[in-house]
Amino acid sequence: MKPAPFQYHRARDVEGATALLAELSDEAKVIAGGQSLVAMMNFRLARPGHLVDIGGLRELDHLGVEADGGLHIGALTTHHTVETAPADRLGAGFQVIRDAMRWIGHLPIRTRGTVGGSIAHADSTAEWCLLAVLLDAEFVAHSPRGRRRIPAGEFFFGYYTTALDPDEILVEIVFPRPAPHAALTEFAERRGDFAIVSAAVDLATDGGDVRGGRVALGGVAAMPVRVPEAEAVLAAGGSFRDCAEAAASAVDPPSDGGGSGDYRKHLIRNLIERACEEAMSR
Repeated sequence: MKPAPFQYHRARDVEGATALLAELSDEAKVIAGGQSLVAMMNFRLARPGHLVDIGGLRELDHLGVEADGGLHIGALTTHHTVETAPADRLGAGFQVIRDAMRWIGHLPIRTRGTVGGSIAHADSTAEWCLLAVLLDAEFVAHSPRGRRRIPAGEFFFGYYTTALDPDEILVEIVFPRPAPHAALTEFAERRGDFAIVSAAVDLATDGGDVRGGRVALGGVAAMPVRVPEAEAVLAAGGSFRDCAEAAASAVDPPSDGGGSGDYRKHLIRNLIERACEEAMSR
């Protein structure tokens, strides 16, 4: 299929892009790499009257650890740029972010798709969204009113829905602290498909012992979720298997074409335990 008719606008700078969005309001969509939006337009699941292309705004393409110790990623940075970033640019303790890129689609998608586009699209199985929730990322949004920072825990509202206003664009993603004992894993029917379930953990360790941690799941709800019941098991010194069982018991995943809720619970048990073991081995 072909998309419904639309008008195309190419932004020259961030201020111009947001001014145009403010003028067009809900009729407009921002496009960068286009790996998610174009497919939805071709199937006419999305029918914007206007496309505002920000792909040429090179100031939004950057990656590196800054003076605050956080990893700052420009919204137009591609997945492949993160995947191939040298250690001195990515920074110690952020290896989980580089490693997670291998789960994103196929190489052509990773070379065109952008970090900001994935997060703004807000697919509940997206690796970037899961990492953001797990690691307490902050999102910097720009509008004609200025800039604001939105915590990941307040950003995702549900299926493909975020806290971004119609006249805002995402300009930067900040991971505020290293996560040296973190891991992400997932299961899909075929390599490169959307995950049926994804799981990520960030372990807190002391002298080789686990003292607690964070546990997050994707594909089990309308957005990525933390699982405090599983985190409580880690804080109490429970085993990784007990943590995984607690995670599976705490959520009520949907049944759909990808599998039943019980099947997803089975995947959760395996993926959480696997992620814990991988995180501990770092």
